[in-house]
Amino acid sequence: MDMLKKFAMLSLILSSVTFLSACNDNSAEEAGEKIDEVVTDAGNAVEDACEELKDSAGAKDSDC
Repeated sequence: MDMLKKFAMLSLILSSVTFLSACNDNSAEEAGEKIDEVVTDAGNAVEDACEELKDSAGAKDSDC
């Protein structure tokens, strides 16, 4: 359930950044950089959740 909450939070953040960047007069490059940052953060959160799941399951290899 924790992973589902993280995914929902990241989806909300990504949507918010997309809508806010569309409303501002910022350049497309700045909007793209914000989206790249959010996607990177989302990937890191998914990897962290995977590692936590493997750790709690007692897996020998905790890399995801």
